[in-house]
Amino acid sequence: MTYYLAIDIGASSGRHILGWLEDGQLRTREVYRFDNNAGVKNGHLCWDIDAIYAALIAGLKRCGETGMIPYSLGIDTWGVDFVLIDSAGSRLGDAVCYRDSRTDGMDAEIEKIIPYEELYNLTGIAKQPFNTIYQLTALKKESPQLLEKAERLLMMPDYLHYLLSGIGSNEYTQASTGALVDARERNWNRHIINALGFPERLFRNLDTAGDGIGLLSKAVEAEAGFSCRITLPATHDTGSAFLAVPASEDSVYISSGTWSLLGIESMASIITREAREADFTNEGGFQYRYRFLKNIMGLWMVQSVRKELGKKQSFNELAQTAEDTESFSTVVDVNNQAFFAPQSMIEAVKEVAAETGQTPPETTGELMQCLYRSLAVSYRDAILNLERIAGKHFSSVNLVGGGSKDDYLNRLTSRFTGLPVYAGPIEATVAGNLIVQMISSGELSDLAAARRIVAQSFDVKRY
Repeated sequence: MTYYLAIDIGASSGRHILGWLEDGQLRTREVYRFDNNAGVKNGHLCWDIDAIYAALIAGLKRCGETGMIPYSLGIDTWGVDFVLIDSAGSRLGDAVCYRDSRTDGMDAEIEKIIPYEELYNLTGIAKQPFNTIYQLTALKKESPQLLEKAERLLMMPDYLHYLLSGIGSNEYTQASTGALVDARERNWNRHIINALGFPERLFRNLDTAGDGIGLLSKAVEAEAGFSCRITLPATHDTGSAFLAVPASEDSVYISSGTWSLLGIESMASIITREAREADFTNEGGFQYRYRFLKNIMGLWMVQSVRKELGKKQSFNELAQTAEDTESFSTVVDVNNQAFFAPQSMIEAVKEVAAETGQTPPETTGELMQCLYRSLAVSYRDAILNLERIAGKHFSSVNLVGGGSKDDYLNRLTSRFTGLPVYAGPIEATVAGNLIVQMISSGELSDLAAARRIVAQSFDVKRY
């Protein structure tokens, strides 16, 4: 039996999950789970890289204890965040989180040099305040000495691979999220980099998902108790998640979690005025596919409210309060920047509702109904825009990721879009990570074969 290890790290937790093929199905086993939280450091919201690295090693040790030694491993994470390293290979500065406020106003700074229309035409990436291009501009303004000392930029999963191997790489699907990669050339856009005064040496040629970058370093091997290859998956978690959805010309995909990424897979980028104005983005995918999608705030709002309420109720219990309050009809724009990183999500929802002339939610049930209904409405509106931009009609929704467990939201999504919703697999990101490793090793022949394996390995529920 050949085993593979997917390390999937999100904005709140990470998992080490072993995968293997058995009897024509993809089997998985979670061997380690850890918390991942950003905290304030040096005046900014930052990731605790040391804690993440300690968790990586602890998970590898646990993996070794199972006796199921992986042939290879690969790490996927969220997008846009990065780390700088110097000529000695040491980290420079902190790993600042995309929700930090340092990027406020940076879009206006960049538009003095490169108008947004031009930037979109070059990269195909919709404006989001947290994009890597805005983070780098903020860093250049606040701490230019760090850019002067830096020898290389590594996106978050690239840096974690570097910590495990000592080998630097920049993987395409992850790099594409930051509005610095040319959508047509599929490499860093040197015109943008030079125009904004970023040191060109930071940006090395891009590797692609499926590339092997080497073995665990001797130091990591000694700690883990084994050695294995490192194979790059689609290191952006949505890039991996999309691979676990059966390819279909007439289906919309939603990767549902902290963010909801709604879109389609395309073999060509879609860079038009209509796409730009509707905030659709062209992120890189496996084997140079494109993920043409819209970022929607997603379950971040529900997670934030639950935390604010002291986590006294489970997500299922909160969903039930929403269902019990279906007569409450207030809807807010979930992509309103007021919801990005508020001190109080509850107060932010009330204020936006009042500003739009609607009844603010007062009870927990009203609040949750507002959030769930608003998400379903945002999915409906995004699908209508997608049909208009892509020039095609969609007949179903494939919803994957942790959010696919949310029965009530799935039913609302079907009701508001008027489309059947197929929910699952829940572990889409992990499955996508694993199948790229399996294709790279030769155990799976190609993506079509891999998707067939995934389809018959996981339960999918129809709504």
